[in-house]
Amino acid sequence: MVTKSITATTIGINAYKVEVEVDVANSLPGISIVGLPDSSVNEARERVHSAIKNSGFSFPTGKVIVNLAPADIKKEGTNFDLPIAVGILKEQGIEIPDDLDIAFIGELSLDGSLRAVNGVLPLVTGLKEKGITTVFVPYENAKEAALVQGVNIYGASNLREIVSHFEESPLQKTVVDIDSYLEEHSKIEYLYDFKDVKGQQKAKRALEIAAAGGHNLLMFGSPGSGKTMMAKCMASILPPLELKEALELTKIYSICGLLSQNEPLMTKRPFRAVHHTASPNGIIGGGTNPKPGEITLAHRGVLFLDEMIEFPRQVLEVLRQPLEDGEVVISRSKSSVKYPSKFMLLGAMNPCPCGFLGDKVKQCTCTDVQVQRYKSRLSGPLLDRIDLVINVPRLTTEELSNNSEGEPSAKIRERVVMARKIQSERYKNEGILTNSELNTNQIKKYCKLDEQSAQIMKLASQKYQLSGRRYNRVLKIARTIADLAGGENISSEHLTQALQYRADI
Repeated sequence: MVTKSITATTIGINAYKVEVEVDVANSLPGISIVGLPDSSVNEARERVHSAIKNSGFSFPTGKVIVNLAPADIKKEGTNFDLPIAVGILKEQGIEIPDDLDIAFIGELSLDGSLRAVNGVLPLVTGLKEKGITTVFVPYENAKEAALVQGVNIYGASNLREIVSHFEESPLQKTVVDIDSYLEEHSKIEYLYDFKDVKGQQKAKRALEIAAAGGHNLLMFGSPGSGKTMMAKCMASILPPLELKEALELTKIYSICGLLSQNEPLMTKRPFRAVHHTASPNGIIGGGTNPKPGEITLAHRGVLFLDEMIEFPRQVLEVLRQPLEDGEVVISRSKSSVKYPSKFMLLGAMNPCPCGFLGDKVKQCTCTDVQVQRYKSRLSGPLLDRIDLVINVPRLTTEELSNNSEGEPSAKIRERVVMARKIQSERYKNEGILTNSELNTNQIKKYCKLDEQSAQIMKLASQKYQLSGRRYNRVLKIARTIADLAGGENISSEHLTQALQYRADI
C-alpha cells in the first residue's frame, strides 16, 4: 500500500507543496528516493533508517521507495527527513492519519531527535496557501512557524513525540504574539546617535530625507569629516517595520539561517555594511544552489558601501538593475530564482585618491588625470540611480570645539515615521510603500507641480541637463520633503530644496 505525507520545498523565497509517497517492495532491503532530490535529500536515507530504529520502531524488511511529487521541481534541504519517516511509519502500521491537510517539516538526528531547519516561515506560508491547516515542526522552529496566522503549529523534540501525539499524548499548540515582537523595536538602543555628530546640518538633513522616502544617497568629502559615523547613525532614524515588511524580511533571513530562536521575527530594518573586497556573487547572490546576497539581506533597509569608489567596477555595476527594479533575478541553466531587493543604497567616498580635493585646510596632491581616473570608477548610469549626492566638508575649528549636543536621533525618527505614515496611507492601493518606489504614471499622479514650480523645474532641467530618470528622482525627493513638512502638495520651496541635493563629485 502506498502512503502519503505532505511537506514543502522552497525556490527563492516561495514555497511549493510536495507529496511524499512511500511504498515498500518485496526486494532487497534499502531506501531509494526519486523525484529530483539533491545530495542533502538523498542523505536522508541513512538518517531516517537510524532515527526510526533508535526511536524504538521497526523498519521495513523490503525495499523502501520514496517519491517526491511533483517530480519536475528540484528538492533540496534536510526538511524532508520527517515526512519520509512518517510515511515509512505509516507503512509499518503506526496510526498516523492520512489527512492531506497535515504537513511535516524537520531534520532527523540518528537518535530520532528533531533538528531545526532553515526556511520554515516561507515553507509554512506556502503550505497555508495550499489549504494545509496543521504543521509539525522541530521545537526550535515552532515560534517562527507560528508567525503564520491560521495554521495549527506543533513543535516536537523527537520522532516519538509526533507518534505519541496521535496516540495518547497530544503536543501543545504553539502560539506567538506578533504585536509584542514589533513593539520591541521602540525599546532598541542604538550605539550611534545623531546627537553626537557635530555640525554637518546639510548632511543630516539629507539622511533624514533618504530615510523618510527610501532614497539612495552618496556622501563624499575629506577623511575625518564624519561620513562613516553619520552613515552608522542612519540605523537609529529608520522607521519601524510594518507587519508585511517584517514577515517578508523574516522569510529571507529564515532561508539564510540567520534568525535567532528567541527572536523569530525581524523587528528592525537591516543595516548591512559591506567591505570593498566583496565579490559580485556576495553582493547580488548566487552559487550552485542560488542563495540571497547582501542586496537581498538589506531588503527594506540599508546597504552601506564605505569607500564606495574602492569597490571593483564589476561589483558596482551589478547594483544598477536591482536599484531600478527592486528585485534581482539569478539565472542558471536549469532554473532562475527571483529575490526582493528594495534597499536604500548609502555610499561614502573621498573626492580624490589623496582625499583632499576641495579641502580648505590641506592641499590636494593629485593630478587632474588621477582625479579623473578616480572618479570614472563610478559610471554615469550608476550615479543616475542615486537620488541624493552631497558634499561633506571638513569641520571648522569652532564646530569641533562645540560641546553642545545636536538633535537626537529619536526626534529625527519621529519626523521620519510621520512622513512614512503619510506615504503608507497615500499608496495603500498602489502596492508600494515609499516615494522612491513611484513609477512614471504614479509620479504624474502624486507629484503634480504648480505653475511656478513647473517653471523652476524646466529651468533646472536645462541648466543641469537632467536625464528623464534624474528628472523623476528630483520630483520624488521633493515629494518626500513635502511629506516631512506635512504638505499636501509640492511647493516651489520643496522643489528648490530637492535640487540642492545633487552635488558634482
